[in-house]
Amino acid sequence: MNSDEAHRSEYDEDDDVFADEDGDVVDEGDMGEEGMDEGDMDEEGMGEEDMGGAANQILLEDDSVQGFFAHKEPVFAVALHPTQQSVAVSGGGDDRAYVWRLDSGEPVAELERHSDSVSAVGFSSDGRLVASGGMDGRVHVHGGDQWQQRTAVLEGPDEVQCLAWHPKGAVLLAGARDATLWMWSLPAGDFMHVFHGHSAAVTCARFTNSGRHVVSGAEDGALIVWDPKTAAIVRQFTSTDERFHQAAITALDVARDDQTILTGSVDCSAKLVHVNGSVLGSLNNASDSVEAVALSAGSLPLAATGSVDGSLSIWDVNTLRLRATLRHDDSVTRVMWHDDAPLLTSVSMDATVRTWDARSGDCVRVWRGHQAGILDAALARDGRSVVTASDDGCCLVFSV
Repeated sequence: MNSDEAHRSEYDEDDDVFADEDGDVVDEGDMGEEGMDEGDMDEEGMGEEDMGGAANQILLEDDSVQGFFAHKEPVFAVALHPTQQSVAVSGGGDDRAYVWRLDSGEPVAELERHSDSVSAVGFSSDGRLVASGGMDGRVHVHGGDQWQQRTAVLEGPDEVQCLAWHPKGAVLLAGARDATLWMWSLPAGDFMHVFHGHSAAVTCARFTNSGRHVVSGAEDGALIVWDPKTAAIVRQFTSTDERFHQAAITALDVARDDQTILTGSVDCSAKLVHVNGSVLGSLNNASDSVEAVALSAGSLPLAATGSVDGSLSIWDVNTLRLRATLRHDDSVTRVMWHDDAPLLTSVSMDATVRTWDARSGDCVRVWRGHQAGILDAALARDGRSVVTASDDGCCLVFSV
């Protein structure tokens, strides 16, 4: 088997965890009929075959450096190990989740199979544990040598929509379709809290960077800030405030200092809010649902919002002014800022990965390789590689 063929084949420390600590870019501003005889190829003959051949050449364009092909159905989620950035976990519609290597494309571990699609995956903050959440309402947690040992099977939610690990400890959060959030302590799998407050499916949830709060968004259009020690609501933003979203929230991100939160919504807008309860402003530049949002962790105070209409907007967080409108050919599904450079990488249902210079709005490069839309992606901390999960049933690795 040649290289091309190979490439295509195959802590119970809750109190400590929650303790307070000190510490194409849009810029704003024929052959005739003469000379053809009966011996020439006609439109429905060889000409069509040639056209098909050209199309196949486009479809086979592949800029990836590696891939993982064990999934036999669409891959819905992918995440990178926090310290071993050459290790990823992915889950998909085949009810399976795998830990695998980016450098070789070889599987490291197959996690216990779910009875329905795997919708979310992720490693704990120290990388010792890995979790998969399924539409079957279960969360499977593995650990031990090479994540081969099943640590816990967590139950409670009806359908898991999202997963998030605490940034400093082995505490796992799951958002569910039944409007609840569940939290457990690992590796024992002890139940800690169930969070009640939403009235529709939780679509996105995470801990703040300090770990002191939980933030969640839901189909009821509400954004809630929670105290993870008590599961009490600290702050909430709802559609009763006309300045806030009037439809389902699809995505959220939290600023590095935990003071501001960016949300995207089916109402075609993004909102920037302060944890003190203030709605700072509305970011309106999309004609369809905003499905991806990200706040820059670098020195530039920038935000990015991606929409189903294919637009990718870059905003100045301080002035709330639009800096540039970039464009994919289909829905933008994920946007990721680079930590060490003013760069933004986005993925789309147009099956491409694109990296942009946020200062100029220029597209630095476009990567292709997938045969269908990209549903999720993860960017390495050094910004040098991105791993994608696609509707074509494959994960690909691109060198950025």
